[in-house]
Amino acid sequence: MQPMAQNLYTAGQLQRLDRLAIEQAGMAGYTLMTRAAAAAFTRLRAHWPQARRLLVCCGKGNNGGDGYVIARLARESGMEVVLVAMAGSGELSGDAARAASDWEAVGGQGMIWRRDTVLPEDYAPDVVVDALFGTGLQRAVEGRWRTLIEALNAGHWARFAVDIPSGLDADTGRVLGVAIKADATATFIGRKRGMYTADGPDYSGAIYFDGLDVPATVYAREPAAVQRLVLSDVAALLGPRRRHSHKGDFGHVLVVGGAPGMPGAPRLAGEAAQRVGAGLVTVATAPEHAASLNLARPELMCAGVADGAALAPWLERATVVAIGPGLGQTPWSREMWRAVNDCDKPLVVDADALNLLAAAPDYDAQRVLTPHPGEAGRLLGVSAAQINDDRFAATAALVERFGGIALLKGCGTLVADESGMTLTDSGNPGMASGGMGDVLTGVIAGLMAQGLSAGDAARAGALLHGYAADEAATDGGERGLLASDLFLPLRRLVNL
Repeated sequence: MQPMAQNLYTAGQLQRLDRLAIEQAGMAGYTLMTRAAAAAFTRLRAHWPQARRLLVCCGKGNNGGDGYVIARLARESGMEVVLVAMAGSGELSGDAARAASDWEAVGGQGMIWRRDTVLPEDYAPDVVVDALFGTGLQRAVEGRWRTLIEALNAGHWARFAVDIPSGLDADTGRVLGVAIKADATATFIGRKRGMYTADGPDYSGAIYFDGLDVPATVYAREPAAVQRLVLSDVAALLGPRRRHSHKGDFGHVLVVGGAPGMPGAPRLAGEAAQRVGAGLVTVATAPEHAASLNLARPELMCAGVADGAALAPWLERATVVAIGPGLGQTPWSREMWRAVNDCDKPLVVDADALNLLAAAPDYDAQRVLTPHPGEAGRLLGVSAAQINDDRFAATAALVERFGGIALLKGCGTLVADESGMTLTDSGNPGMASGGMGDVLTGVIAGLMAQGLSAGDAARAGALLHGYAADEAATDGGERGLLASDLFLPLRRLVNL
C-alpha cells in the first residue's frame, strides 16, 4: 500500500522539524510562533463564532508564547481577554518573552497562577485557551499546574488547546496524571501521533491542523513514524471488477471456529468476508452447528469437522484461512489450531486462536494477528494496562516476536509490519459489543482472498471496519450497535 495518508510524528520528530524549519528553511522562530497563534485564533473564531470572552492560560515555554500571541490577537479584535500566567514575563526567554512583551505593549496584563489562586469569580469566559505545555512533556503533571488544569476542566466553558492538550503524552496518547479535556485542538507543523489513539481522541476533541507553510523539503528530511489512513487509500486498492469476472477470481475464505455452543462468531466472520467481496466462504465448525449455520445464511458453505483430519480437505481448497471466532480452548479447539497453524496458507488469527498461540508462541511471516489489548498482553506476557501505556511499542513488539502483521484493536487501531506502522481512528464506542472482532477478522480474510497482501488487507480492513461502524451508528446512535449492523455499510464502502 502506498497510502495517501496523513503523517503522524513523535515529539522528538516534531522538535527536529521545528529546528529544520528554522535552520534549513530560514523560518524565524517568532514567525512560526505568530503563524501558529494566528492559525489557532482563526480556528477558535470559526469553531465558536459567538465567543466574546477568553481566558488564556500561558505556560513558561513556546506553547505559552503561542498563548500570549493569541491573547494579543483576541484583544486587538475587540474580545475581552483575561490572561493567567504560570510565570512572570521577566522569567520567560526567547520567543516566549518576545510574545509576552508584545502582549504587554498593547496594554495586556496577566495574573500569576499560584497553588491557592482562585479564578475570577465574576468572569465567566466563553472559551478557555490552553497554552500551558507543548509536546515535550514527559512527566506527570503535579503541583500548581495540576491544580490549574483541574480547575479548568471543572468549569462550564469550552476548552481550546494550542498544539496539544496540556498533560497529554504526544507519543503514546496517555494522560500524564491530569490533562486538559479540550473540545477542540489546533495543532501545527506535524500531527502528533498520541492525539489519535489511547486517551488522545477523548482529550483532543476536534483536531485542526496547519502546516504553517513549512516547505516539503523539511518534511522530506524527517520521515513520519506512523501514517494515519484515509478512505481513499482503500478505493485505490480495490478498483472496479472486470465484466467477465466469476467467483473463482475472488478467492475462497475458510473460517475455522464455533466450538459447541458458539456458532454465531464464525457466522459473523464468514458473512463479513462475503460482504467485502470474497468469491466463496466456508465455515468449518463443530459438527452440531453446520446445519443451523447453513440455514441462517444459505450463501455460506458449512462443514462440520470433528477433528484435524476432517478439516484437511477444506484447508487444501482455501485461499486464506481465518481462525479464532468462537474457537474456544477445548481439545477440539486445540486440534483445529494445530491443523491450521501447520498449513501453508495465509492466516488471519483472532480471539481464542491468539490465546492458543500465546501458550505456544511461534513465528510466521504469512499471518495477520488481530488482538485487543488483553489478548496482546497475553501474547507479550504483560497486562492490558501495560499494552495501553504505549500501544505503538506493543504493536511493534508483536511483529518482532510473532512475525507477519500485527493489528492492535482499540481507539486508534494500529497495524504494523516490517515496513512500518499505520493508524486508523475511524470507529466509535458503539463497537464495544460482542462480535465486532469477528466481523473484522472476516473483512481482512475477505480482502486477502481477493488478492490484497496481508498488510494491505489488514490496513484496509481496519479502516473499512471503523467507517462501517460510524455509518451504522448514524442510524439510531452508538448504543445498541450490533456487529451485524456493519454488513450493509461494508458492502457500500467496498464499492465506492
